[in-house]
Amino acid sequence: MQGKSNTERQMLDAAAFCRQLVPDDSVQAFLADHRRELFTDEDFSDLFPSGKGRPSIPVEVICSVMVLQALEGLSDRDAIRQLRTRIDWKVACGLALDDEGFDPSVLTYWRARLRRSERPERVFEAVRKVVEETGVIARRHRRALDSTVLDDAVATQDTVTQLISQVRRVIAAVPSLSSVRLSHDYAAVGKPLIDWNDPEERETIVSVLVADAIAILEAVSDLELTPEQVDAVGLLALVSSQDVEPGDDEGSWRIAWKVAKDRVISTVDPESRHAHKSVSVRRDGFKAHLCVEPETGIVTAAALTPANTPDGQVVGQLLAGEEAGLLVLADSAYGSGPTRAALRAAGHRQAIKPAPRARAVPGGLTIDDFVIDEEGRTVTCPAGHTVPLTLSRTARFGPRCTGCSFRERCTRSPSGKQVEITPDHAELVEARREWREKTFLAEYRTYRPMVERGMAWLVANNNRRLRYRGVERNDVWLKTRVAALNLRRLVRLGLAFDGAWRLSGA
Repeated sequence: MQGKSNTERQMLDAAAFCRQLVPDDSVQAFLADHRRELFTDEDFSDLFPSGKGRPSIPVEVICSVMVLQALEGLSDRDAIRQLRTRIDWKVACGLALDDEGFDPSVLTYWRARLRRSERPERVFEAVRKVVEETGVIARRHRRALDSTVLDDAVATQDTVTQLISQVRRVIAAVPSLSSVRLSHDYAAVGKPLIDWNDPEERETIVSVLVADAIAILEAVSDLELTPEQVDAVGLLALVSSQDVEPGDDEGSWRIAWKVAKDRVISTVDPESRHAHKSVSVRRDGFKAHLCVEPETGIVTAAALTPANTPDGQVVGQLLAGEEAGLLVLADSAYGSGPTRAALRAAGHRQAIKPAPRARAVPGGLTIDDFVIDEEGRTVTCPAGHTVPLTLSRTARFGPRCTGCSFRERCTRSPSGKQVEITPDHAELVEARREWREKTFLAEYRTYRPMVERGMAWLVANNNRRLRYRGVERNDVWLKTRVAALNLRRLVRLGLAFDGAWRLSGA
């Protein structure tokens, strides 16, 4: 059943003795004064529909702890240690000086209940209601977008480790597989004891593991499996095929010199992915996407995805519910044609840096040097040669490039220049024109840096590394972290409550 706070002060009430020690412009002081108005019992009543059983920790207390935990980047155990020993936390949560708090597992229990509910983001929603009621962003029509990679909570596994781990998991999940004869000892701890510098030994162990995986997949093909068993078997099928290819000898396998698209990098957290910050720099984990109102620094929306998700795919989610007419500020990762077209269709203006144009020859010509006639379906090169645009939107100049004075700056292909015109070509041309004419450049330089500052706030206090597995759990964490940062920002802007939320001086 849902717990209720005692509105009467206790004998050793921390706020009664020590409220003056907590700075007035801190989140702790704000929670001490207004946690009941921010986190109401009615807004969380569906989590505890039964009136029987032991009462839960009161809503205002648990939510205050969650906000402070997210604000300071603490584990569950460290958060409860702060609750037991720090005066400002006791003041914020309305506890007595000698209160021992509660067990760290209660935080896990509450997060699970929130995650399974119809509104898992309600801590974020509670702060968003305050933002809306104060009107702090009501007449501000700019939104800055950006993303950053967050490190996952597990170690990235190589091909061999993934195979061993998942075979072991499937054997544990499907007891009838104990009769299947396998060549490797999956009860052994650690990686196989082989000479990893010897290519033949590496290929031998890979062949053994893949053969075992195939034997297991064949053995379960006629079994009726539970959903959990299906997931385990499906993941085994994936990891046993994504990184290997047939060897030179029949029945042998080796690690392939390729990277599978959307490659699973860990069987412990199958939703984690590789992300390339550059050709040489790779990060593993998830990606946090933020939409920030740049004048106030308030985060209006956030989303978490696997790290290999293109930024443009999340724009619709970040701007959902926003009225038309926003000026969207973003870097070139958001500069694809489909993203721009979607923003234009939604009625938003764009201050988005165009993506660099591809050049077949370094320092040479780009597609902007060609004249594309969409209506006449022709393409004219800088030398004046005109060719038709095919149904697949390709223009092939072929023999016309022979002896052309522009060839060395245009193409290195022996068969001549080939130009592919994307369906959103006109959108990208217009974007590059606006950027050249500096239509929104001043606003871009003035307002977009705030989202980068917001990213710095997000990952501060060791929050670059996530503590949970999977998109769903980490998305709830992200929304709670953003709620805590927004609340801190509002407090510094003078948030107050006198029957309604307002900003002092507003």
